[in-house]
Amino acid sequence: MTTGASRLNLVRPNRWLRLAWIVPAMLVALTLVVLAANGLRTLPVVESFVLTHPGTSTHLAATPVGIPAWLAWQHGLNAFFILFVIRTGWQVRTTKRPSIFWTRTNTGLFRTKNPPIRITLNLWQHIVFDTLWAVNGIVFYVLLFATGQWLRLVPTNWDVFPNAVSAGLQYASLNWPTSTGWVHYNALQLLSYFVVVFIAAPIALVTGLRMSPGLSARFRRLDRVFPLPVARKLHFAVLIFFVAFIVIHVTLVLTTGARANLNHMYAARNDDGWTGVWIVVAALLVTAGIWAGARPVVVRAIAARSGRIIHRKR
Repeated sequence: MTTGASRLNLVRPNRWLRLAWIVPAMLVALTLVVLAANGLRTLPVVESFVLTHPGTSTHLAATPVGIPAWLAWQHGLNAFFILFVIRTGWQVRTTKRPSIFWTRTNTGLFRTKNPPIRITLNLWQHIVFDTLWAVNGIVFYVLLFATGQWLRLVPTNWDVFPNAVSAGLQYASLNWPTSTGWVHYNALQLLSYFVVVFIAAPIALVTGLRMSPGLSARFRRLDRVFPLPVARKLHFAVLIFFVAFIVIHVTLVLTTGARANLNHMYAARNDDGWTGVWIVVAALLVTAGIWAGARPVVVRAIAARSGRIIHRKR
């Protein structure tokens, strides 16, 4: 015999079913975008604009050609860390009543005057992956400017904007830009990567530090110039931006010459071989294994090596 509450649960639609309309809606929207873009490209003025601005902006003569091995490694590590940053960040945001907490052990090298602050186990995971992602990012910035690779990511001419519009129109019409990422990124890629590396990533880091329980508790004066609610909204907005960027980026990588693109990004090679594909397959298997193995019991055991685990009854 079912109770009133159980009958209500049977009738109440699953939250994932409520979101099912998003997929067909996106397909319809993408179809309309493709049709509109192809329609625009039949106009003489638009086709003349595309011929004048083919999609690749002017680069400085000193801009390096090719992708070095260190950049391929950095890209792979960043992809790995950012997936777990997003996963743990979403867990922090959606877990309503956490039952497991972590407190830093205030002994030895970790001894401080301030008492340890209790945080959830999900937040502990998020901070760990944030730290790894930030360290990898610092190494990336240093090597980027030390080797001149920053010239491949920073716009140096105003023609980047009309060329970005042209590249976007070419993508939307499914007539891909002809530029190769091994030599130069097209203007839309250039602007996108610039935003990711030099705007979105620093905002994520700064807002994350502002939301850190230890810092927010000890620097109350920041509430006036940088309130916590503002930091939280910006941090979540950047998370959504990264998710959208990853979806679009992966889609275009796989649909605009997958083997060549994966060789560029993961094998630092300019050919159509299978090396990059196998590296990506191996990386995905490792990532999937760690993703599946990061269960609460495992995370709890790892966290216990650097602090004290506290259980709260629900």
